[in-house]
Amino acid sequence: MDGTEYDVIIIGAGPAGLTAGIYSARNGLKTLILEEKTPGGLATEASLIENYPGFIEGISGFDLMNRMVEQAKKFEVQINDLERGVKLNLLGEQKIVKTEKNSYTTSAVIISSGCHYKHLNVAGEETFSGKGVSYCSVCDGPLFRGKRLIVVGGGNSAAISALYLSDLASDVKLIHRRGVLRAEDALRKDLKRRGVKVILNTEIDEIKGEQIVNCVVLFNNKTGKTVEVLVDGIFIHVGEAPNSQIAKEAGVEIDREGFIIVDAKQRTNIDGVYATGDVTNCAVKQIGTAVGQAIIAAIEVFGFLKRPYYYMGS
Repeated sequence: MDGTEYDVIIIGAGPAGLTAGIYSARNGLKTLILEEKTPGGLATEASLIENYPGFIEGISGFDLMNRMVEQAKKFEVQINDLERGVKLNLLGEQKIVKTEKNSYTTSAVIISSGCHYKHLNVAGEETFSGKGVSYCSVCDGPLFRGKRLIVVGGGNSAAISALYLSDLASDVKLIHRRGVLRAEDALRKDLKRRGVKVILNTEIDEIKGEQIVNCVVLFNNKTGKTVEVLVDGIFIHVGEAPNSQIAKEAGVEIDREGFIIVDAKQRTNIDGVYATGDVTNCAVKQIGTAVGQAIIAAIEVFGFLKRPYYYMGS
């Protein structure tokens, strides 16, 4: 047992967790953030964020998250990175958060554990992971300068990845299993302007190679035809799945897709336990919405613990 009692422990140091930490600490709460990897979450892997208010020319996810980390530290938020939570005991007034390294006591918990990348689950994907198959264009893109690449997905993250890679690779194709991209209109226009070929109604059937990827089998789900395409790398952006397992095991209610169910005040079904960001059942998964949820949760935690005159608790 750590021995230190915290007012609030936040699980996850992505945009939601860091924001919750900043607001909690500024309200005078003794705040600990636990992060199993390094602070910033998946947001650090975004090459360019153009829709976060205040940055006219955009900002990289890495830079934005670094600013949030520094701001949290300014307000004396304790951030323990490389410390994975393994078990939660959330019943009663004093809650226990166990990690691989320690055990902590707290009066409130904010779960901001985010998501992890979904896989295609096709032949060759696991075999060639790290050998031509990647889920992070910023991390691995520089390894493919002058190469032929395919990006899989139809949302903003896939479009942003394709745009980033188009500055590095000799050829970039974006394939999507549906007949229209879900990405924002501005991104679709940029894809066309940059010469990224968009191939719709198409799925990956198999990834082939020897030591590394050299070929992919594409399946057209409208015509039923398959074609083999020579390729040096595949970047997969088909969505994320929530990191909600330990919350579920502790009795926190989740929906059928595994997202934590919260109300308008970010409360879960357990008193003193809140959730924010991509791990929740909020339909819009954006940095801006994660930040907004985190602000609400932190203010609610302060009200729950300190009972100021304005706190209604309903």
